[in-house]
Amino acid sequence: QRIKAETKTASGIYLPESSVKELNEAKVLAVGPGGLDKEGKRIAPSVTPGDKVLIPQYGGSPVKVGDEEYALFRDHELLAKINE
Repeated sequence: QRIKAETKTASGIYLPESSVKELNEAKVLAVGPGGLDKEGKRIAPSVTPGDKVLIPQYGGSPVKVGDEEYALFRDHELLAKINE
């Protein structure tokens, strides 16, 4: 799930939604069992649910559930894992 950009600055000024860009950060909500290598062995995913990751601006498979929008990414499409 993409993390929504703040609409309020540190000084308390509210920004219109049209001026707020989409962040390239996301929170991992779920992870599959992992992919298979050439020999058929399971490769464990590099992220776990709850991790923050850096994702490409474009790409992934958009999925809409109710009013919420999600994006599906393969493990190799993730740019970085953010450690806090």
